[in-house]
Amino acid sequence: MLLRALLPLAGLFAQMAAAADKKVFAHYIVGLTSGQTRDQWQLDISQAKASGIDGFALNVGAQDSYNSAQLPLAYDVASANGFSVFLSFDMAASSWSADQISSYINQYKGYGSQFKLNGLPVVSTFEGPSQSGIWPGVRSATGGIFFIPDWASLGAQGVGAQSSLIDGAFNWGAWPDANQYTMSTGNDVAYKSVLNGKPYMMGVSPYFYTDLPQYNKNWYSSSDSLWFDRWKQVLDIKPEYVEIITWNDFGESSYINAPVSAQIVSGAQSYVNGFDHTAFRFVLPYFINAYKTGNSNVNPPSQGAVVWYRTTPASVCSNGGTVWGQGGSASAASGTKDVVNIIALTNSATNINIKIGSGDAGQSVSATSTVGKASFYQVPINGRTGAVTVTVNGKSTTGPSISNSCPSTGHVNFNSVSFQV
Repeated sequence: MLLRALLPLAGLFAQMAAAADKKVFAHYIVGLTSGQTRDQWQLDISQAKASGIDGFALNVGAQDSYNSAQLPLAYDVASANGFSVFLSFDMAASSWSADQISSYINQYKGYGSQFKLNGLPVVSTFEGPSQSGIWPGVRSATGGIFFIPDWASLGAQGVGAQSSLIDGAFNWGAWPDANQYTMSTGNDVAYKSVLNGKPYMMGVSPYFYTDLPQYNKNWYSSSDSLWFDRWKQVLDIKPEYVEIITWNDFGESSYINAPVSAQIVSGAQSYVNGFDHTAFRFVLPYFINAYKTGNSNVNPPSQGAVVWYRTTPASVCSNGGTVWGQGGSASAASGTKDVVNIIALTNSATNINIKIGSGDAGQSVSATSTVGKASFYQVPINGRTGAVTVTVNGKSTTGPSISNSCPSTGHVNFNSVSFQV
């Protein structure tokens, strides 16, 4: 009888241990923080922690003199809040030497907030496979690191060929490819295979749109259902770690908070200001708990929904040269639908009600896809204009208006607004 009673407890303890090992991070662009105050770090970290995020991957560029002021703030505030951070060296936008990297690691590895695995500081990158040969020297100069780079440009097989240099891998691929409306898990499966048991950090993102001619960047990756699709895929793939891309990259519209004016890169204001993404975080406590416990039927902390959509039709005027997906050639207008997208968290399946404009009587809509307690809804706009009102289980919220007028820029803004019900 005693053995029988202990077996379920053993299973519970094993599940708790597995959940404790899994972590969710958000990619934070330190290169946007010149002059940033401690209060802003406190706000970002407290909001991230409240959403269930375990830490920030701090993207740092070699050229930024203010790293010396901002990184101590980030590490110190994180330590005070029981939050984890680790360095992610941006090796696509800047040139790092082994000595520079080693110096940064040695300077910050002693902080209580430094994320460690096997007692070693975790270190990541954004790209940099052409400099792969520097890392043995970095390990030696720092007393050891746990290295989880993003070398996605090599592809999964190429990353696997570098197995002797790495302790795991981060896959930046979190968006559909050019000319693809949704993404599959084929690349994730390939990474898991080539890593042969080493930790896989899976990239997850809510959105992507950038229009920054000074950087030769002008594309939109299909994002109508991406936030739901990708979290559903996390529950299927069961990676050791998840990295949300991003917390604050406003210029690429992948952020999950309200725009911070001081962090918006020049030229992005026209498609970022007024386009709040805070509501994307509403579903995080549920999805993160489901991921960590391996149980999609955990009850959500609160019932409601996140709603996101573009505020103008995709073909209302010029696309501004925006193409469909990185490296694509088709118009971005072909890669999105004029729809309102919704993820509802409810303890039992339910229809939702949506109204667009004051003359709309509203329509009851059923889910197109469900995983656990999360259901996805997609409602065609069908030429309607005006404010969007969504009702879930008797609770209603009204979001920004949809217009048939061309934005003041003279071209479509492919970024989305969001709101929470």
